Amino acid sequence: MRVAPAMPGTPKLSVLDLIPVAEGQSSADAIAASRRLVQRADELGYHRYWVAEHHNTQLVASTTPPVLLAALGAGTRRIRLGSGGVMLPNHAPFVVAEQFAALESLYPGRIDLGLGRAPGTDPFTAAALRRDVSRERVDEFPNDVLELMGFLGDVRDEHDRDVLARLRVTPDAATHPQIWLLGSSLYGAELAAAYGLPYTFAHHFAMHADPKAAADHYREHFVPSPVLSEPYFMVSVSAIAAETADEATRLALPSRAAMHQIRFGRPTRVLSPEGAAAYANRIQDRSLYDATTGTQLVGTATTVAEGIDRLIERTGADEVILAATTHDVEVRLRTIEALAQLRDPAAWAPRAPETLATHATVGAHPHN
Repeated sequence: MRVAPAMPGTPKLSVLDLIPVAEGQSSADAIAASRRLVQRADELGYHRYWVAEHHNTQLVASTTPPVLLAALGAGTRRIRLGSGGVMLPNHAPFVVAEQFAALESLYPGRIDLGLGRAPGTDPFTAAALRRDVSRERVDEFPNDVLELMGFLGDVRDEHDRDVLARLRVTPDAATHPQIWLLGSSLYGAELAAAYGLPYTFAHHFAMHADPKAAADHYREHFVPSPVLSEPYFMVSVSAIAAETADEATRLALPSRAAMHQIRFGRPTRVLSPEGAAAYANRIQDRSLYDATTGTQLVGTATTVAEGIDRLIERTGADEVILAATTHDVEVRLRTIEALAQLRDPAAWAPRAPETLATHATVGAHPHN
C-alpha cells in the first residue's frame, strides 16, 4: 500500500454528535434533529460529522454508529461521516469491518472509523453487550485494531495476509474507511503514533486531562505508515455560541447539568435551561459542578472562535471537532452557523474584517 501524503495542514472544523434526547423527546425526535444538524454542517463546509457509541442511557440516542450514519448520511453530499467512536472491545473486529465497508460503499471516500477501548456504558450494560471486561480482554485492544485494519486493506503483518485474504468484509472494495484512534489519555496517543494512524483527543469531556501533552506525545512518537506519512491530530471541544455571553451561559446549563449527572451515574433526558438551573440550585457540593465549565467554550461567536484559535495554537491541532449537549438542536445550529460566518470551517483562518460585513449567510464550501 502506497504511503499517503499527509492530510492538509490547515486546521478545519468538524462536528461531533451524541444525538442528545431532551425532555419530551423520543429517540425518533432526537435522530430527526441530528439529521438537520448534519445536513446544515454539510452545507456550511464543516469537514466531518461523527456520532459516538453509548448504551443504556436516557441522555443520548447514539447507540449504533453504523446504522445512524447510514441514515443520516442520506441527506448529505460532501461531508465526511464517521464514528467518534466505535468501542471496539464491545464488538468482533470482523463485524465492525463489515459494517464500515458497507458504509464506504454507500458513501465512497467519505467514511471514518474512529475506535475507542472504553465500554461506553456501565459494567451491567457491558455484560449485556457480552463484553469481556477482564484485564486480559482489554489488553487485546491493540491486536483487535490491527486485525480490523487488516480486514479493511491495511495489512501490517505479512504472516496475516493469507488468513485475512480468506475473510472478505465486502465482495469488491474500491476504497476503504479511514481508521482513527480516539482517547483521553496518553494510551491512545501512544498507540496511534505506533500504528501511524490519525488521532483525536476527547477534550470535550476530559476535564483534567491535557490535550497538549497527548498531542506532543503523539507527534514525538509517530511512525509513518502505509496510510499516513505525517501525524494528524484532532481535538474535540464543547462549544455553544449565542448573541450575548449571558444567553450563551444560560443555554450551556443543560450541558453542565448532564455532565454532572454522568459523573454521578444518574443521567436523565437533557434538561431545559430552566430545569438545569433548578437542578444546579439543588446541588449541595458544587465543586464538581463548577468544574464542568473547564473545557467548554461558551459565549458570543467571536469569543468561541477565539477560544478555538487558542486551542489550535496550544495543541497545534490539525482539526477541531465541536461537541455540545443542548436541550434544543437550534442552539447547535445557530452555533455552527455563527462560527461559519466568522471563519470558513473548511479552512479555519480569519477572514478580512470587510468580508464579514458582506456575508449575512454562508453557503457550501468545496470539500478538500
